[in-house]
Amino acid sequence: MLTLAYAMGTPPGGAGGSSSFMSFIPLIFMFAIFYLLLIRPQQKKAKEHKDLLETIKKGDQIVTAGGIHGKVTAIDDGVVVMEIATGVNIRINKGYIATVVK
Repeated sequence: MLTLAYAMGTPPGGAGGSSSFMSFIPLIFMFAIFYLLLIRPQQKKAKEHKDLLETIKKGDQIVTAGGIHGKVTAIDDGVVVMEIATGVNIRINKGYIATVVK
C-alpha cells in the first residue's frame, strides 16, 4: 500500500522542477508587498528625520520626543542645548528631537 502511494506521488518526466519554482512565486509576491508597505516607508521616514536634524540651528524652536518644548541655544556633536524656560537649559541628544516648530 505504501509503495503505491509513493508511485502515485511523483510525476513522471521531471515535471516537479517547475512546480517547485511555482510554489515560490507567492512567497516572492508576499515579500514584495511586505517591502513596499512596511520597510520602504520606514526608511523614507528615517531619512526625513535625519535631514531634519541636519537643518537645526541656533534659535530654532523644537519639540523633543518626550514633549518638551524649547529654543536651541547651542549645538555640539550630537548634543543640543535647549532653553525650556528663562535661565533653564537642558542638554539632549539630537536623536530625541521630534520636530522643529516654525
